[in-house]
Amino acid sequence: MMSIVNQPVAVNLKQGSVTGLQSDGVACFFGLRYAQAPTGALRFAAPEPLGAQPPFDATQPGPVCPQRPSRLRNVMGDFEAVQDEDCLRLSIWTPGVDQHKRPVVVWLHGGAWQSGGGAVPWYDGTRLAARGDCVVVGVNYRLASLGWLFVPGQTANVGLLDEEAAVRWVFENIEHFGGDPARVTVMGHSAGGFNIAAMLARKPLFKRAILHSASLGRGFREAEQAAHLSRVFLQAAGAQTLEQARALPVAALLAAQQADAVMAALQEEGANRSLFCPVVDGEIFASPVAPLMQQAATRADVLLGYTRDEMAAFPGTQRNVASQQLGEKIFGAPSRQWAQDARAAGRDAWVFEFAFGPNPEFGACHCSDLPFVFGNLESFTGAAMLQGMTPEHGRSLVDRMQTAWIEFIHGRAPGWEPSPAVRVFE
Repeated sequence: MMSIVNQPVAVNLKQGSVTGLQSDGVACFFGLRYAQAPTGALRFAAPEPLGAQPPFDATQPGPVCPQRPSRLRNVMGDFEAVQDEDCLRLSIWTPGVDQHKRPVVVWLHGGAWQSGGGAVPWYDGTRLAARGDCVVVGVNYRLASLGWLFVPGQTANVGLLDEEAAVRWVFENIEHFGGDPARVTVMGHSAGGFNIAAMLARKPLFKRAILHSASLGRGFREAEQAAHLSRVFLQAAGAQTLEQARALPVAALLAAQQADAVMAALQEEGANRSLFCPVVDGEIFASPVAPLMQQAATRADVLLGYTRDEMAAFPGTQRNVASQQLGEKIFGAPSRQWAQDARAAGRDAWVFEFAFGPNPEFGACHCSDLPFVFGNLESFTGAAMLQGMTPEHGRSLVDRMQTAWIEFIHGRAPGWEPSPAVRVFE
């Protein structure tokens, strides 16, 4: 039987019709808006709901949020994508635009709240959707100052509000793409994983989550420190007020991230955090935040884990005992504690450790597990972290990890004992 290649497929949504492409058993829809473009007066503001939209061509990748190159590009490689502030988009991969009501997995990328995109080739959901008979959704959200600038008296954490808006869009629309809104898992890596934990501390719609290397040990930034960093940042960008910052070219905001005064202020903080991250602002997140996060662990069944050599991916960090201990403090121990708290509340919780590191310089570093979940090994060709891997071992690890993840996405056990047990993938 001949495969179908690039056949248009249309879906009628409340906001308007969208047209994607069906190829080899998976229909792909790229760049679907889930909120209004956050430009002009909406820059730095909470996402606004969409109204009626004209027919949309969803056959080409949509833009990612404007960003600087990732600091991990020398380890995991890089990607090319159009950048635009009109970035509140999501992409969908589905085995069928039908009434089968498949489980859904919503992907929130990492990148230190400063880089990445939901539908870049690394995270193409075609293989996961086809093998798992599930609907995969990749989400863009605002990054760096556009999503996480904190000015007292203004709405904070708008990047998180973007993600919540995207999840809400999925619940309202995914049935049109063959998905079941009653079976939604939200999966995220690093900053994306932390953001899932933060959403669970609020009023989440979902009750199932997968956390990859969520930086739970770094925690939130307090309001006073966030306000100080934002003041220094705005001055470096050439603005005194948020209104002035709304009028700046986005290039000025990106350049300010590297300003000497900004780097010095971040170094003075001494917290080993990203320049931008979630803030205890008093409204989206109240102080003290620790009890909220403990409660968050009780609200979802979870599959979560970390890599053995997390910190070896980061510039200026060697793979040694000290960096492993820091990775354990930021990623490992807090993940296991989250699982224990979930189990104590009657939730299902499974823990994994990713320990495959073919390149001895980096070992099983931050991000090294992601190629095997999505199965897109060719998109990581040349990635330093995978140098030395044989094709046979790569395929075997893809098979083992995807089998487990798909079981969880379908609402079943991934294939090992729940927490406190830890499944090691190597």
